[in-house]
Formats: sequence, structure tokens, C-alpha cells
Amino acid sequence: MRTLSQINQAYEEIIHGQVKEPYRSRKLADLMNEIEWTYNVPALRNETWESHNKMVISLYRKISLSRSL
Repeated sequence: MRTLSQINQAYEEIIHGQVKEPYRSRKLADLMNEIEWTYNVPALRNETWESHNKMVISLYRKISLSRSL
């Protein structure tokens, strides 16, 4: 289980590295899955959970917005 800082570091390495699509988006999706599993991110938006886990949801959304669709 990695910390948010470690996951963020992995994110930065993916974004600034030489990884090309579609592998880049797959690696980002893997990070999102790791956050979901580690921090029990609810499948549906839950404002109460988000208010108690601001750093988690912030990183999760940052990674999500970086993915190519």
C-alpha cells in the first residue's frame, strides 16, 4: 500500500516520462484503481466522503483529468 505522496510521484513520472499512448492512459488508470482500492473511494459521488478525504479525491481527479479518452 503506497501513500498518496508515493502515488503522486508515480503520476509525475508517468506524465513527464517517455510513456506513449495507449500505455500512458493505462498506467494512469492503474493508479486510479490503486487509489480506489487503498482509500475505499465510493463508486458514486459522496460529498460526505469527499469532504473527509479531500487530498485523496483531489489526486484521483487530477489523474482522471490527465487520461486520454
